[in-house]
Amino acid sequence: MTVHFIGAGPGAADLITLRGLRLLESSPVCLYAGSLVPPELLDSCPAGARLVNTADLTLDEIVEELATAHDQGLDVARLHSGDPSVFSAMAEQLRRLDARGIPYAIVPGVPAFAAAAATLGRELTVPGVGQTVLLTRTAARATPMPPGEDLGTLGTSRATMVLHLATRRIDAVVAELLPNYGPDCPVAVVAYASRPDEVVLRGTLDDIAERVHAAGITRTAVIIVGRVLAAEGFPDSHLYSAARDRSCGAS
Repeated sequence: MTVHFIGAGPGAADLITLRGLRLLESSPVCLYAGSLVPPELLDSCPAGARLVNTADLTLDEIVEELATAHDQGLDVARLHSGDPSVFSAMAEQLRRLDARGIPYAIVPGVPAFAAAAATLGRELTVPGVGQTVLLTRTAARATPMPPGEDLGTLGTSRATMVLHLATRRIDAVVAELLPNYGPDCPVAVVAYASRPDEVVLRGTLDDIAERVHAAGITRTAVIIVGRVLAAEGFPDSHLYSAARDRSCGAS
């Protein structure tokens, strides 16, 4: 028996990986993250599978469901939205499974920021403009941020920043980023990335808060901040340069 933590992707049902889908199709128990997981994915579960919506469950209740499946020798598909390596609350589940000796495996998924970048038609690492991407969030209605991970400190690098779970605090986010990035820095907000009801807002730090309020976006969105969003005239990557020495390692 194995608990398979599966990244279900950002929203579109066909953005789950083939490995994740095959495990979903063969697992007689499925725990899924409520409205964050496409309901169409549940159609791929085996006939008669036990389906458990974890939206209203506590951590202890979720672990008990996993332990019950373990006692019954039943594989579990534990669906998380996006990729489970980022902001998934998977770590505390793994800690408890380790304590109980319950085996598990992790299947990566397409993260929300990748789906948002695809929608925007942008690479987040552009030569000469930005080669670093910071994935972070804010502390409102969530676990406090560790020391040194506030937006003011992280923003000193002026690297491309992706914020999850932060649109409710858009005014505070803008205020904290303005000193480092400047009012003309490009910003995009993508809500429900890859879904039919996807919403895309583009602007700058000077006007993005107003746009977010006008659109009524409060959840299930990522904020991307950085010059890469409007990069033009940048040098070509060395990867495909004619000047690159391709003889290294050749037989």
